[in-house]
Amino acid sequence: MTERKATNITWHEHNVTTEDLEALHGHKGCTIWFTGLSGSGKSTLANVVAAALHERGVSTFVLDGDNVRHGLNKNLGFSAEDREENIRRIGEVAKLFSDAGVVNCTAFISPYREDRGKARDLQPERFVEVFCDASLDVCESRDTKGLYKKARAGEIKGFTGIDDPFEAPENPELDLPTHELSVEEAVQTLITMLEDAGIIPKA
Repeated sequence: MTERKATNITWHEHNVTTEDLEALHGHKGCTIWFTGLSGSGKSTLANVVAAALHERGVSTFVLDGDNVRHGLNKNLGFSAEDREENIRRIGEVAKLFSDAGVVNCTAFISPYREDRGKARDLQPERFVEVFCDASLDVCESRDTKGLYKKARAGEIKGFTGIDDPFEAPENPELDLPTHELSVEEAVQTLITMLEDAGIIPKA
């Protein structure tokens, strides 16, 4: 699915560079890649982080797993092949946002290390992997969308954590035990890390 089909194409350099855009925004562009089981807090944190950064004048955007499947990736299912293509496309889109000097937050289960690694390889200096580290028991007890119940009943096949694996990050930039931290604590931990890394100015 990733085979190049387009021919007679040429890469064009832009007159306005990423550095120009970062200077305009007053901060660097990067991708904050939230990964974890369904119910681990990815979307919640991505949105609260984006709101907190927005209040500080940081240009942000949230790429949410369900939302993207309504448009860009609406032709993809949940087979291993489709999951791989889903993350490949998001990795490319996330890089475009980083290139534009935007701090973009992606909220995807992205269960396979290899796929996340490929997304990182697109922008290794601007990729911040955040593991929403909550156990299956905790996530299943939340089950805000009722998906675990359907998976246990056999109504959903290939559901991550039930009959499809989740490969936890081995060296994420940040490991957030979301079953122990409040949302506010998790957000502040991440924002402090972004400040210390020089991605956003200190408050």
